[in-house]
Amino acid sequence: MTLTAVSEWLNNFFGAFDSSILVFCHSAAESAGAVLTPLARIITFIGEKGLIFFALAFLLICFRRTRRAGVCLFGAVCCGALIGNIILKDLIARPRPLTETALAYSEWWRFVGSPAEDGFSFPSGHVTAAMAGVSALCLSSRRKLMLLGYIYVVLMGFSRCYLMAHYPSDVLAAIIVGGISAIAAYFIAKLIFILLEKYRDNRFCGSVLDFDLANALKRR
Repeated sequence: MTLTAVSEWLNNFFGAFDSSILVFCHSAAESAGAVLTPLARIITFIGEKGLIFFALAFLLICFRRTRRAGVCLFGAVCCGALIGNIILKDLIARPRPLTETALAYSEWWRFVGSPAEDGFSFPSGHVTAAMAGVSALCLSSRRKLMLLGYIYVVLMGFSRCYLMAHYPSDVLAAIIVGGISAIAAYFIAKLIFILLEKYRDNRFCGSVLDFDLANALKRR
């Protein structure tokens, strides 16, 4: 398989870093795979396509008090998917560790028994969505308790490396992309609500600002 220049550079520059962490993941699989393997699969399933964050964003948008957080969350995950999955993955075209370009890793992948995943490796879409979603919620709520959400990001990154679906450098890139996406979405959402407040007298803008599902249900 012919690698792109960027993909080849990533493999060379992060080779030692990626290898050391994947060696650790394989060692963990050998020693505690009966526990870690199903856990890694569950974590990956929860983060599939960022659906959990889209569902949460929709729920938050339904209520006036949490609407800004919902819009920020939705925008962050969409922005992360655009940058990571649509632009960077095909542009860099880095093969996953389980391919023939990394035979040692493909053996470890078979050992874990992870299903083959299509698409390219850089950056991790699961981790991008996790980082974007958690960061958006932290920026919107400004509650220190929300920082615990980053444990989910760490677990997602570990699970993707453990299942040999991504290189650790893919995870690092995803954390950066997800963080940038959340910051961008935060300011975009802020601008949207400034404009909505400015034109509150407009029927549509007023409805967007004032609608609350809880109140609507009470009226029934």
